[in-house]
Amino acid sequence: MAIDGIFLHLLAEELRPLCGNARVDKIHQPARETLIFALRARGGAVKLLFSAAAQSARVQLTKGSYENPAAPPMLCMLLRKHLSGAKLLDIEQSGLDRILSFRFENRSELGDVVELRLVAEIMGRHSNVILLGSDGIIIDALKRIDPSLSSVRQVLPGLRYQLPPGQDKLSLLDDGADAITDCILETPDRPLQKAAMGAMMGISPVVAEEIAGYASRTGEGTAASLGESGRDRLRFFLREMERQVRAGGVPTMLLRRDGTPKDLSFLRLTQYEGLCITKEYTSYSELLDAFYAEKDLRERMKQRSGDLFRFLVNLSERTERKLQHQREELMQSRDRDRLRVQGDLLNANLYRIQKGDAIARVENFYEPDCPVVEIPLDRRLTPSQNAQRYYTEYRKADTAEKKLREQIAQGETEYAYLDTVMDSLLRASGEAELDAIREELIQGGYLRRRAVKEKRTLRLEPVRYLSSDGFLILQGRGNLQNDRLTMREARKNDVWFHTQNIPGSHVIVVSEGREVPERTLEEAAVIAAYHSKAKASAGVPVDFTEIRNVRKPAGAKPGFVLYVNYRTAIVTPDRERVDALRQGANGNGG
Repeated sequence: MAIDGIFLHLLAEELRPLCGNARVDKIHQPARETLIFALRARGGAVKLLFSAAAQSARVQLTKGSYENPAAPPMLCMLLRKHLSGAKLLDIEQSGLDRILSFRFENRSELGDVVELRLVAEIMGRHSNVILLGSDGIIIDALKRIDPSLSSVRQVLPGLRYQLPPGQDKLSLLDDGADAITDCILETPDRPLQKAAMGAMMGISPVVAEEIAGYASRTGEGTAASLGESGRDRLRFFLREMERQVRAGGVPTMLLRRDGTPKDLSFLRLTQYEGLCITKEYTSYSELLDAFYAEKDLRERMKQRSGDLFRFLVNLSERTERKLQHQREELMQSRDRDRLRVQGDLLNANLYRIQKGDAIARVENFYEPDCPVVEIPLDRRLTPSQNAQRYYTEYRKADTAEKKLREQIAQGETEYAYLDTVMDSLLRASGEAELDAIREELIQGGYLRRRAVKEKRTLRLEPVRYLSSDGFLILQGRGNLQNDRLTMREARKNDVWFHTQNIPGSHVIVVSEGREVPERTLEEAAVIAAYHSKAKASAGVPVDFTEIRNVRKPAGAKPGFVLYVNYRTAIVTPDRERVDALRQGANGNGG
């Protein structure tokens, strides 16, 4: 896992709107290798995170909450002295190196305007965050590098800052895809992945593997073994990659089968299809927030949820394969009219056909000009029996189409239901929620109840929130609780929320007979969007209506309901806002 130079380039473009209109409000150092800058911008307050930790080095906007030490470290105090109130002027990157330079403008103690730079080097265990004066002299750094640590490049206060040694590689944005393709092909005996890494600046191993996999289809071999079609695929992929990067890329996370984050990238990853799950995000900062937050959560719950995750992945894949097979059979059955026509043509020409013929050549009077067609025959059957054989196959195909449509509809419902269970599992934050998901699968016949008598768990309660207008908001955790909350516990005048055509929690505003204000409706919609599969997206549609308009069809899967007379709110999930509403409920006895 590595954030590469192209990823940083796209992240810098994402942060660029802050340049010229954001000022440093507060600076915190919650951990030894982590800094957080609270910025005031015209669009609102944001938090900019710098991390030099070897396993999580990055720069990003974050919505996460971080606990700060009681006394700020010395470096934090130094940064406050130099950068408090400073305006962010620009974000620079040298080529596609993994180095971002944040230029700030501030006033010195004497009132003079000075320019300072905060350099973020995102290079694994060599990552660092360094503060420079206007003359390029190092003021201080998160990690001081003295001669005992490096004889090549020291990072100490008072020394002039020097960039790490450069790399003699080509840039996708400056040199273009064709030049990089030619450079890779100039090293015919090197493995494709290594040739791509050696020729191209700013890519991580996972991107190099994607290039090699597309060019060779297997990811193995050398440039010499590609052949003409492989070289064409290589050139096409790099051109398409250049186009995607210039268009902003696709923030993508790769999840292992056990649910732990595996990698991230600026483009869609296809090499792990069937082995991993990919998730796309609307921004690189959201991707990074989700990557590290979900990584920590998965590690804490790995022992409890790993078996469920693998089970659901396998079950979903089997259902999808079955659906694909049924759809293919349906396409074949649509050719059934040809069988009926062939039977009609044989019946009309029985006098011209002899038993033992292998083919009947007859005029097709169903088409203009009556072209002659050839109809295969079974030599063992009479002409009349051959005609009846085609009619029988036609009726079978007609019946098969009706059955297949029913089976496909059932399979699609099944697949959508499993998607909701997977979503609940990915959002589970405690053992009680995992137990509820397991119980749901047992009741649905997907899992067997364990023979060993287990300790009975407490009933899982919905999450409670308090709106800004004082209304209680309840959020279901899992499909069984969604059903109980919506169909049993809510009153007919309460307001029900759910993301439109997206798996997620049922959310209820307890109205107590009062009219619910628009602000509360919007807050409940944000809660529903955040606790859904679209939690990392923007502009999420959330439907809402009174409980009286919601019903559950007989025999429907857990969590599935129908509703009418609804309105739709378009909202953006906001973790901090949701947390604040939840804290409001806890602070009021929730």
